[in-house]
Amino acid sequence: MLQPGTLQDRVAVVTGGSSGLGKAMAEEFARLGAFVTITGRNEERLHAAAQDLLSRVPGARVLAVPGDVRRPEDVDRLVAETKRAFGKIDILVNNAAGNFVCPAEQLSINGWNAVVNIVLNGTFYCSRAVGREMIAAGKGGNILNIVATYAWTGGPGTVHSAAAKAGVVAMTRTLAVEWARYGIRVNAIAPGPIEGTGAAEKLWPTKEIEESLKRDIPLNCFGEPRDVARLASYIVSDYARFMTGEVVTLDGGEWLNKGFLKHFETAPGSPS
Repeated sequence: MLQPGTLQDRVAVVTGGSSGLGKAMAEEFARLGAFVTITGRNEERLHAAAQDLLSRVPGARVLAVPGDVRRPEDVDRLVAETKRAFGKIDILVNNAAGNFVCPAEQLSINGWNAVVNIVLNGTFYCSRAVGREMIAAGKGGNILNIVATYAWTGGPGTVHSAAAKAGVVAMTRTLAVEWARYGIRVNAIAPGPIEGTGAAEKLWPTKEIEESLKRDIPLNCFGEPRDVARLASYIVSDYARFMTGEVVTLDGGEWLNKGFLKHFETAPGSPS
């Protein structure tokens, strides 16, 4: 575990910060000494999250800025208010997402656009706005995108989200190369099944689906938001100063458990 002070006086902006992974990352950044801005569309829930973070991390400095990452004007206001409060931005986490399970042939145009606008367009709007501030400041920075393992495998029922997150993977690697000259590192985390998030309720709504998914994970458990938060903290810290353009999988080995390997334990000659 990283020690308090690892992110001392850094300023981090976390989108989708009112719950789940976003809130967990914001809390961990604050614990490590960062000033944190969280944003989200639900103003009441966002301010409640900020108060909870302040109570959980003594001495934390947390700013709540309501907004929608699909609206460039909201993104510009997020950047302006963060700079007004803290003077700079060192870290951006593009965590805001939308997802629901729907067969492709039944997916409405509005449903497609809603997810793509949040995940793909929102990530670009935020990266562009914050990246320009980092370039102007001349002190580098870190951008971390939250994607998913089905960004490269696809996933039945998630054509909108899989396509959008695949775009974010390409964006991550492109910006890593373009902005390296400015000292800006751009990376991503691809979590597998993480309990305690809004996505969990949508992607495994029943106990039967939950147990079926768990059987496909070699570690035989789901991840927790704190697992993502700890990895995120490492990636945006100076400990990972030589990492950029990387997509780190965090899924308990789920993506490896395919084909022959999935049936290894029942193969002839395997230990009983």
